[in-house]
Amino acid sequence: MGAAPPNPATYYQHGFDEAEVRREAEARGFARIGLIRLGVFLAGLGAAVSVVVNRGGAGGPVLIGALGLFIGLVVWHERVARRQKSAAASAAYYRRGLDRLGTAWRTGGDPGDRFRDENHLFASDLELFGPSSLFQYLSTASTETGAATLAAWLLAPAEPDTIALRQGAARELAGRPGFRHDLAVAGHQASGALDSVALRRWLESEPLGIPGWAGPAAVALAFANVTLLGAALAGGVRGIVPAVSLVLSLLVSAWVGGRVRRSLAFAGRPVRELDRLTALLRRSSEERFASPRLIELSGVWTARRGTPAWGAIGRLTLMADLADARGNQLFAPVAAVLLLGTQVGTAIERWRLRWGPDALRWLEAVGELEALASLGTLAFDRPDAVWPVVGENGGAVAIGGLAHPLLPADQAVRNDFQLGDPVRLAVVSGSNMSGKSTFLKALGVNLTLAYAGGPVVALTCNVGRFDLGASLVLRESLLEGRSRFYAEILRLKAIVTMAEASRPVLFLLDELLSGTNSHDRALGARSILEGLVSRGAIGIITTHDLALAAVADGLGARGANWHLEDQFVDGRLVFDYRLKPGVVRTSNALALMRAVGLAVEPSE
Repeated sequence: MGAAPPNPATYYQHGFDEAEVRREAEARGFARIGLIRLGVFLAGLGAAVSVVVNRGGAGGPVLIGALGLFIGLVVWHERVARRQKSAAASAAYYRRGLDRLGTAWRTGGDPGDRFRDENHLFASDLELFGPSSLFQYLSTASTETGAATLAAWLLAPAEPDTIALRQGAARELAGRPGFRHDLAVAGHQASGALDSVALRRWLESEPLGIPGWAGPAAVALAFANVTLLGAALAGGVRGIVPAVSLVLSLLVSAWVGGRVRRSLAFAGRPVRELDRLTALLRRSSEERFASPRLIELSGVWTARRGTPAWGAIGRLTLMADLADARGNQLFAPVAAVLLLGTQVGTAIERWRLRWGPDALRWLEAVGELEALASLGTLAFDRPDAVWPVVGENGGAVAIGGLAHPLLPADQAVRNDFQLGDPVRLAVVSGSNMSGKSTFLKALGVNLTLAYAGGPVVALTCNVGRFDLGASLVLRESLLEGRSRFYAEILRLKAIVTMAEASRPVLFLLDELLSGTNSHDRALGARSILEGLVSRGAIGIITTHDLALAAVADGLGARGANWHLEDQFVDGRLVFDYRLKPGVVRTSNALALMRAVGLAVEPSE
């Protein structure tokens, strides 16, 4: 038997404490080295003054020694700075883990606002993106590619075979908390998020048309320039000889200059973005996986043509560093003699044409790995979660102990629920604040997780594969001249159209058609719901209008009524949030009005 998984709270707290100790120690070391650097600099400055004043003397060796020591301290200082940054990123990771165990996660992390789509059939209704959203709770991605991959999985339910592969990978990553930590820290050590849009555009762009001879010619002319200039200075050749070589260099640079400049300008940011993948790829290559999908992903970044992914990126980064060095005023003349711009520009373009397709696969593989790590982290953080069994298209929904993933385990009220053959429609009635909307969101969010390949917060879960449609939080739009009711009927039309496409559909409708009068509401709701059921869809509606409960009765065995109730005890409302069969028999509207001090008297 394998070792029991660590307790999440203990694991995160222990990791945070250790990371903080490391961070503070590195910060003290960083400060000490800074003081030593200052002392060495001042000593070197004094030695330099002595050399100038005394025209040599004992100050020379001291100056050379101080310079060498200063350079060594700079390198050491940079290493300590990197360790300090790594410790800070590690502490932040563990702190975020502790936050997810309560409610503090809502004040940090990535809310994913950029992925919001008000026209999506369930994303806004289930609060998948934005402040205090599922994405903000779920995402541990450190690159934009990983965040976009996770968002895409939440927005588009996968097919059962894909779900099974993702489950196997996420389940394995759930049991590797150390690797998930290293993956997140490696990504966050890079400044900023990886811009996959700019990088993809560069990798996929058309060739710039730099001639194949330009690179070798630049190398040969650089060698000739250095050799002939050295020979001329030594008196071995006349000055005209290196002049001819330099003129040829100018001609070659002018011939390909425009295309080389485009290569350097176009590649600048994407090359730096790609460099951020290096730490992620290197750390991932050290892991040996067992699940089929993770094995397949690891094959993407292992050695190709004898060079691993991070090795190829390292070569590209070196080229970018050389290109940047040309901007140094002291080095610029040397760079010109070496035709460095031409050499580097052609080399970067050759790299792009050779490695571009591979780099796109590295980018996508890292994004998927981070998305899987986010799902695995949810399974680790929530021992009360289970891996759902997702069947083929259609079927039924059977969930025991359902709870909303965004509610802490000690606060969530669990419910059992089944829908499918023979019951196709469930009408959940209840008074205000009884938990009807929360129940719909709990079901919808868990199904979203299940169809993304993740765990669900339930005790048991066996579901068919459905396309989801929801109408829970539609809002009116003054700019578009659209009322909430009009927005709702447009959403209903989209759900009906989806059901007409012969795909199994599950719909979640909160307070159906509440924006119209009771007569039109009852008639319209009956027609819409009977039409959806006749097309093979299944779903749930919530209502406080008991007239809609008759819709379920009219469907016979295909309909069922459920309710959530409340009690008014000692002047306050008490809710148990337990789903029960039948129609609600209580109402709290008048009691609520009286409770806040409104004078509401029974009519004569």
